[in-house]
Amino acid sequence: QVQLVESGGGLVQPGGSLRLSCAASGSIFSINAMGWYRQAPGNQRELVAIITSGGRVNYGDSVKGRFTISGDNAKNTVYLQMNNLKPDDTAVYYCNARQSLVPGIEDDYWGQGTQVTVSS
Repeated sequence: QVQLVESGGGLVQPGGSLRLSCAASGSIFSINAMGWYRQAPGNQRELVAIITSGGRVNYGDSVKGRFTISGDNAKNTVYLQMNNLKPDDTAVYYCNARQSLVPGIEDDYWGQGTQVTVSS
């Protein structure tokens, strides 16, 4: 089992910045990727950013150029730096870890979520 604990959400004005952190613990071997997803009321959960164990990153179209994902392997932590925030970024942000203990089979683990609200 992998446990994920997020922090860093809050209220920010449009154009502001926040940094989210997600610390992984437990059976953290064979994690192929970690990332962030978000879900706004009435919407489906969507990809924000993901980073693989090899360092490859991918972003959702709506955050490209504004958000940056990074990882600290020594701390088993992934970060999401969010700049130039917009009201449409308001959502609950969830940390995800994808683990593959058996080739071809992946398990997803989720954090509890952290609220990000962008409002003046």
